[in-house]
Amino acid sequence: MSWIKPVKFIAKKLALSVVISATVVSFAQAEKIGFPEKEELKFGFIKLTDMAPIAIAYEQGYFEDEGLYVTIEAQANWKVLLNGVIDGTLDGAHMLAGQPIAATMGFGTKAHIITPISMDLNGNAITVSNDIWEQMKPHVPKQADGKPVHPIKADSLKPVVDSYIAKGKPFNMGMVFPVSTHNYELRYWLAAGGIHPGFYAPHKGDSSGQLEAQAMLSTVPPPQMPSTLEAGTIYGYCVGEPWNQQAVFKGIGVPVITDYEIWKNNPEKVFGLTADFAEKYPNTTIRLTRALIRAAMWLDENDNANRPAAVKILSQPNYVGADYDVIANSMTGTFEYEKGDKRAIPDFNVFFRYNATYPYYSDAIWYLTQMRRWGQISEHKSDDWYKDLAKKVYRPDIYEKAAQSLIDEKIVDAKDFPDFATETGFRAPQSDFIDNIMYDGTKPNAYIDSFKIGLKKEDKL
Repeated sequence: MSWIKPVKFIAKKLALSVVISATVVSFAQAEKIGFPEKEELKFGFIKLTDMAPIAIAYEQGYFEDEGLYVTIEAQANWKVLLNGVIDGTLDGAHMLAGQPIAATMGFGTKAHIITPISMDLNGNAITVSNDIWEQMKPHVPKQADGKPVHPIKADSLKPVVDSYIAKGKPFNMGMVFPVSTHNYELRYWLAAGGIHPGFYAPHKGDSSGQLEAQAMLSTVPPPQMPSTLEAGTIYGYCVGEPWNQQAVFKGIGVPVITDYEIWKNNPEKVFGLTADFAEKYPNTTIRLTRALIRAAMWLDENDNANRPAAVKILSQPNYVGADYDVIANSMTGTFEYEKGDKRAIPDFNVFFRYNATYPYYSDAIWYLTQMRRWGQISEHKSDDWYKDLAKKVYRPDIYEKAAQSLIDEKIVDAKDFPDFATETGFRAPQSDFIDNIMYDGTKPNAYIDSFKIGLKKEDKL
């Protein structure tokens, strides 16, 4: 649903025609960045809590500070959202990190999409139905108080899946989109527990992702996950919040693991726009990036002190529209697994700390390695191919201009950002994965070859 611009917007637009936005964009800023070439913008999002930076940039007036007059519109699903950005209906959007990469590569829809800023770390979980949880529990290690030991590995799900296979029944699970973080996280968790999640074979016209699968993954829009689980169409799913906590509140499912436990501080959503937009409107692109950086900082500052206020905003129907308590269950630093088993996870949602907003090339390359692992990239590619594609999509050059301008204006502190003079765009090798496999973004093919389940660099289906 599109928002009607408030009266203050109309007043400022009248002023624009006379004084060229002097009340909104200072001339000191304009000298360094330039006035926005396009001021009226429409951004899309999916009803998930990690769209928060867009909502906060709007509600806190950060977009208006940049001379940008933004309307925000919820989209029906990720495909509709992507198409809206490509055809210009939307100027930019809250996107799955895999969407700009896949589109630029030509998997599915072909279009050059970029991201000047990452939107968050973590924020997802895997939920199973109550019935599946009861079948898993005998295989899950327990604490002294009888509660499950976390993280819960897919090893405890494997006997359940095996029993379904033995009975000739498909074990169905949901994820939100073929190039979503959720798809790759669910696949990663399953494979680490010895459960094959299936291959894609686009060169054969097979986009099901279910070739050789032991667990059958299919696409379900995020808000529909709980009802689809309740209907018995799927036995579990991977999704962002608040749709895991919704299952707990409704008493229909149990979140068994968060993505923080699958890959600590994993990159999640990005803000995506076309390369043409960024080229045609460079000042506007820098300015919207500035607004989103400030919003991310507000969300994390003072040890998440602003989160209750953010939850109140997100619970509005024009944003996420779930109950305050459901959103707060994860957004304020806790997470409830089995009903009554609430645990502290202060980093379940991270928007700024740990350089969450910086668009690292190595983050993009991780997604590409998983696309290759599961067959969405049909053939072996060189390490340089992965790096070159990452650099076409992830644009730290735009981010650095935006951040440096904020630093120069003393709106933010340089210590809260990477050292732009020495930053390479590659994180140090990471090993905080549930299977303890090391990921080095500079060596994608070696990483692909390190997995027991999945295509190796030279394999072809």
